[in-house]
Amino acid sequence: MERRRFLGLAVATGAAASGALTTAGCGTGPGTQSSALKVVAADYGDPGRGTSSQGYWDALVGDFQDRHPGAEIDVEVHSWKDVDKNVARMAAEGNPPDIAQIGAYADFAAKDMLYRAGEVLSIPVQADFLPALAEAGEVRRVQYGMPFAASTRLLFYNKTLFKKAGLDPAEPPRTWNQLAGAAARLKDAGVKIPYGLPLGPEEAPAEAMMWILSSGGAYTDRVGDYTVDARANIKAFDWLRERLVRPGLTNPNPGRTDRQQLFDAFVRGDVGMLNGHPTLLKEARARGVDYGTAVPPGADGPSPGTLGVADWVMAFKHNGRGEEAGRFLDFVFSERNHYAFAERYDLLPVTTSANDRMRERAERKPLRRFQEELSSAEFYPVGKVSWATVSADIKRSIGRAVEADGDPARVLSAIQRRAEAAETAAQES
Repeated sequence: MERRRFLGLAVATGAAASGALTTAGCGTGPGTQSSALKVVAADYGDPGRGTSSQGYWDALVGDFQDRHPGAEIDVEVHSWKDVDKNVARMAAEGNPPDIAQIGAYADFAAKDMLYRAGEVLSIPVQADFLPALAEAGEVRRVQYGMPFAASTRLLFYNKTLFKKAGLDPAEPPRTWNQLAGAAARLKDAGVKIPYGLPLGPEEAPAEAMMWILSSGGAYTDRVGDYTVDARANIKAFDWLRERLVRPGLTNPNPGRTDRQQLFDAFVRGDVGMLNGHPTLLKEARARGVDYGTAVPPGADGPSPGTLGVADWVMAFKHNGRGEEAGRFLDFVFSERNHYAFAERYDLLPVTTSANDRMRERAERKPLRRFQEELSSAEFYPVGKVSWATVSADIKRSIGRAVEADGDPARVLSAIQRRAEAAETAAQES
């Protein structure tokens, strides 16, 4: 769900005695604290097209205020490009929002800046999170990150281009060798990009993890130690370089190609296959692309694991507004409101109740395969404080592994060394 792009939220004080959220704008000069509950959220839409998330939040806050007269909530929506660094800056300046919807929570949790999920949410709401997502929000077995929406990944393929290449559109590739064979046929048929491989800064950790999972590897082992240079991971990148990139079956310069570039090319009909998330469904339907989806191919059969992505809501303790934040978050995560957000942006709900509701809707049938993958999906190791640093390193470096003169073992080993150093630094800080 990336980005990267996908989700986050959280907190509350001054009205604790009355248990109510108070009105904004009273005494908000330098050195004073606004009485409004402050929320910073990421934008999942496009302001230029009138789809900004600000509209969703404005309507939600209005509904909440109708039910809680006198409550005041100030929501600022920031672009995904800026929201994480803006919240980090606010926290560093000693003025974090009460609730933040961003991409990572572990660093703030390690600094004891966040409420535990159980301190702000009611028991029924916390229990409604899908178990895999609730677990992904834990640091040392305590949940601080509250998932807000999620995404899984599947192989998308253009059925029209498959037919043009003499491939059966009802039989997408199930193994790496079948993928390479299909890509070669697509290339011979004149398809511009047989397989889209985005290893540029926007999508590198996700695309890399999908290939690692399809080889039976992972970024970390069962006890949480980094395994970036594991044999299975190196095998995946050796295969990518030798069987897809060197024969010219991918986009040029995968290490400098972002996901959205390839999504745009897919809906133009220039890409035969690529890994994609649910938002590509809407784009493909709008452009009339005849597409199919399948579990990503693995070394010897369908991939044994698929990538899950979630963004996180967190509640900062700085202003002591846990009770007020919890009341608002319970409202945010109610079945009706949470489902409305997921439906609006073609994302997957993170609660059992909203997922059940989505399965009942015939018009949401294209998302069911993504929903099926969500319960068993593998997530980034977001509970590790060092992950943000390691993820940034992967964005910068992993594309070098598939360059013409690249050495996957050397590239992955270098990332592994830096990951271990980052983890050591995080534990000592």
